[in-house]
Amino acid sequence: MGLRDIHFFFEETDFSLKRRQTLREWLKDCCINEARKPGFINYIFCSDEYLLNINKQYLDHHYYTDIITFDQSDRPVFVDADLFISVDRAKDQAKDFEVSFSEEIHRLMVHGLLHLLGYDDKSSADKQLMTKKEDYYLSLLAEKIK
Repeated sequence: MGLRDIHFFFEETDFSLKRRQTLREWLKDCCINEARKPGFINYIFCSDEYLLNINKQYLDHHYYTDIITFDQSDRPVFVDADLFISVDRAKDQAKDFEVSFSEEIHRLMVHGLLHLLGYDDKSSADKQLMTKKEDYYLSLLAEKIK
């Protein structure tokens, strides 16, 4: 791991991420494919309550969410960020969307990264493009995992 790299942290959860180096390479490839470079990217996997507290403290939102992304970039070419992902929400959403838990975790990881890379999901057209990008990058990960 280099100084500028992708790191994984765990708060208030017993979740452990598998294939970390493969995921780092995949996320770096996502950045590079979008003409950016990975900087300091921290993925923090946590409980619902942990993320709810962050949502309240920093965004003044009083509800559960699956991911919160804080863009820390100060140079346009690098992506520097902290991405908080609720493991509890991911478990529930995996059931709701009828996908594996790991697929939902990976989708959330790339979803947050795509926001940092300039994609939005506010309008229907933007959401459609973002979902297409998520699916594309998830297919690249599937190839790496084979």
